This record gives sequence, C-alpha cells and structure tokens, in this order.
Amino acid sequence: MTMQVDVTANRKQRDWSYRALLGRVLWGLCQPLFRFSPRVFWGWRVWLLRAFGAQIGADVHIYPTVRITIPWHLKIGDQAAIGDRAILYALGRIEVGARATVSQHAHLCAGSHDLTDASRPLLREPIRIGSDAWVCADAFVGAGVRIGDAAVLGARAVAMKDLPARMTGIGNPMYVRLRP
Repeated sequence: MTMQVDVTANRKQRDWSYRALLGRVLWGLCQPLFRFSPRVFWGWRVWLLRAFGAQIGADVHIYPTVRITIPWHLKIGDQAAIGDRAILYALGRIEVGARATVSQHAHLCAGSHDLTDASRPLLREPIRIGSDAWVCADAFVGAGVRIGDAAVLGARAVAMKDLPARMTGIGNPMYVRLRP
C-alpha cells in the first residue's frame, strides 16, 4: 500500500509566525556583527544575543564562528563555552548549563520532522546540556536529547537518546559507559 503525500499542502503549511520570521530576518542581517567580531569580544557577542532574546549568564565565551539559528530559543548558564564552528540549530529550546562546554564543530539540532506523519511536520524538541557537561569536538546531539550533569559526549559521538549524569557516551550509535 502506497501512501500519498500532498507535498504542495505541506510546503504551504505555516510553522512560523510573522513575528518569528521577522526576527529571523533581522538576526540574519546582524550575523556579520557577530561573525566578524574579534575573538576576544566575548561580551559583545553575548550582548548581541541578549538583544535578540537569548538568556545568557555571566562570563560566557561564545566564539565568533558559532552558528546560531534562533537566539531567543537559547539559554546558556554562567561560565559556559561554545567553541569554534559549533552549530546551535535552535528551532526548539536549547539550554546549556553552567560551566558546560560545547566544543568545536559540535552540532546541537533541536529540530526534526515527525516521520510517523506522511506530511512530515516540523518538530521543535528541546535539548538540555547539563551543568559541567562536555560535548566534545564534532559530536551531534539530536532533538529532544538531554545530556546529564557532568556527562561527557565523546568526540564524533551521536546522541539520539539521553546521556545520564556523570556518564560518558561514545560512538555512533552512542554507547554509554561509566566514567573511570
């Protein structure tokens, strides 16, 4: 049995309010102010993100090459760091706890599609990175995933399910093991 999908109707479906679309356009226009700021201008980038509704704690380091889709869906705790070329695809809420690190080239993807529905509607599931957690280089965190406090998601690991607190997740698919 084949399932018919009305592609035209799916494309016409509005997932975003006009206010959200305007915000995304304005954020896109401000990208050069973020991206081409000197590396040590941590405060400037934090100020710019806060101007767009992000909730960001004190002493946060966000590198200028970080790609953030929707800043008003972002909450970052005190003393956290987001490394070079990390992607925060914040279609849904992304929370990064205090003193957490999201390393270079990591990808936090808070958006997906409902594969059980033929029209594939957008899902905006939140991601939470716990306090003192570390998402290592090139790691991927899928929509709806929670990385526990003090957990480590290893380099190039893929987390499509939760990683408990104080555990290490490695590989693809992620294998969870006790930390030594």
